[in-house]
Amino acid sequence: MEFLGTPQTASYCGPKKTCGFTTRPRAAQSPAAHECYQPYYLPGCRYANSWRPSLFHRISDAHTCQEECPSTLRPSTILPALRSALLCRYTPKDWDRSNQLQLLGAEASRLWAGRLGGDSMRLMQDKDQLTRQMQEGTSRNLGQRLSDIGFWKSELSYELERLVTENHNMDMIKKRLECAMDQINCPLQVALECLYYREKRIGIDLVHDNVEKNLIREVDLLKCCQERMKKLGQRIDIQMRDNRHAQHTLEKDFEDKSSAQFIDQKCFNLRNTSECIGFFHGVEKVDGTVSVPETWAKFSNDNIRHSQNMRANSIRLREEAEHLFETLSDQMWKQFTDTNLAFNARISEVMDVKNKLQTQLVKTLQEIFQAENTIMLLERAIMAKECPLKVAQTRLECRTQRPNVELCRDIPQSKLVNEVFTIDDTLQTLKMRLRETQDTLQLLVMTKSRLEHELAIKANTLCIDKEKCMGMRKTFPCTPRLAGYT
Repeated sequence: MEFLGTPQTASYCGPKKTCGFTTRPRAAQSPAAHECYQPYYLPGCRYANSWRPSLFHRISDAHTCQEECPSTLRPSTILPALRSALLCRYTPKDWDRSNQLQLLGAEASRLWAGRLGGDSMRLMQDKDQLTRQMQEGTSRNLGQRLSDIGFWKSELSYELERLVTENHNMDMIKKRLECAMDQINCPLQVALECLYYREKRIGIDLVHDNVEKNLIREVDLLKCCQERMKKLGQRIDIQMRDNRHAQHTLEKDFEDKSSAQFIDQKCFNLRNTSECIGFFHGVEKVDGTVSVPETWAKFSNDNIRHSQNMRANSIRLREEAEHLFETLSDQMWKQFTDTNLAFNARISEVMDVKNKLQTQLVKTLQEIFQAENTIMLLERAIMAKECPLKVAQTRLECRTQRPNVELCRDIPQSKLVNEVFTIDDTLQTLKMRLRETQDTLQLLVMTKSRLEHELAIKANTLCIDKEKCMGMRKTFPCTPRLAGYT
């Protein structure tokens, strides 16, 4: 039989000696104790109060046997018949030896029982101290575990708060993108309407000028801005989905750690006097763990790192959105300004041409008036030359009736003939000039009609560009509105 937790030389572990003895020699350790007892020590624990009792002593027999002392034998004087009876009796020495053995045996049993009781008390004290030390160690471990859980909870809470803030910022950026896209719709509609209005220009003014080129570039730029904002909005939606997944993971981890902290805190507060303690046989044999401290800490650390990566991606997207807002607003303002400058330049050109045409129309009207006066004067001049011609021709006709030799080519006759030719030539010249003047008047009237038509075209163009188009382009969304601020 082995006694666990006892020293190697415990008195009750060796076999009892039954040999006779008369004196108590030097104490010696029983080798049988080493053969029957194997010491038991807890790992890392060797008690300082171990004791080494020496209970058994070798008792030397004081008898002197016949073989050792042959010279002391005496010849028997007892009869043979009584020898057998005498041999069956004990001698006083046997009686003394028996009593001595009983006393020594009782003393040994009493010492053995006392030492066993002492060892039992020390064993109970050692086990009680061991149990208390293990319970205190477990409590310390639970406290350290609570500290670790508290640390990771604080890290998760801090990261979760930052991630929630980042999600809010991403939501604000998404709303700004939507607002900016709505703000672009108005300038885009204005540019398209300007193009539609300019299609109503008439005649030669329906030209692919610099204004139309800038309007087309403005429409393309606004559509491109909307497309870029739309693509960035889609990327933001994907990033917000990833952020919400990371947030859900952090919240789940935080809830699990809160539950574990509550359970460990409850375990930490349990004492031997607690009312809710009980036996759960076999629970130590069930291993339902799914992680070790390294993987447990790595899980939370990976969640935090994943959240940090998501936040970094969100910050990059927000910076890209801010840069996009700034770049697109500058481009749209520059193109809007260029288009307005082209409109103003075109309006100035049209107004300049219109003023010149107006001046030419005034001059043409003056020329028409002068041509009409000239025609009237020419007609009067022609009519005025008819009477002198009639007088001259009448005189010649009358002089042709002179008789005979009186039909003389005298000086009056020559003068009359010359006068008739001269007046007739004058009439022809005046009539020719009258026809030329009438032709010029017709040309001036046609020119006047063309000028008036051109003036009407220019007035229509000015009405479209200046009144309709520039009337709609007086306002443009400011930079904060183009950046999504309301």
